[in-house]
Amino acid sequence: MTGSFDITALITSFGLLILAPIAIVEGPIVTVIAAWLASQGLLSLPSVFVVVVLADLAGDGLLYGVGRGVLGRISPRWRIRLGLLPDKMAILLDIFHNRGGRVLLAAKWTHAAGLPVLVAAGAARMSFWRFLQFNLIGTIPKTLVLLAIGYAFGSAHETIADWISTGGLVLVGVAGLTGLIWFSWRKRSMSP
Repeated sequence: MTGSFDITALITSFGLLILAPIAIVEGPIVTVIAAWLASQGLLSLPSVFVVVVLADLAGDGLLYGVGRGVLGRISPRWRIRLGLLPDKMAILLDIFHNRGGRVLLAAKWTHAAGLPVLVAAGAARMSFWRFLQFNLIGTIPKTLVLLAIGYAFGSAHETIADWISTGGLVLVGVAGLTGLIWFSWRKRSMSP
């Protein structure tokens, strides 16, 4: 992550013009910093909200595009090396066609899980408009929470950045453990 001081200086100097591209890459902490700057009268809070939401959706769309575009170009040999076997791809397709919205919303709130899930949605060829709809549904409340945190406590943005990283990893760990328990239970309940 770029130093939060550098991000703060860039946004202070260039405003919303630089906020969008930085928000695509750095997301949550940039939202917190921009809200803090809005609390000081340096940016418009409604404008920050719109820019950050659009940047978040653009970043999600790029990752979706990577999943959708790259998978078809991977040679069968590399698909095997990456574990993208036909049976696993069938499971991935089923997940995103039947429960894709729930998976995207969960990933949106567990910052660390977002990247692989967004790429997987593209690889599973989930409808882009459905993908975008669920990401928007997840992005709006997440952005509002981050804006509120930044507006109220943004001066502590370096500490908040650590919390966001740690919290995301904890949530991914909890989700992974829950998934393992669920798969184990399901496997046992399906056995004769």
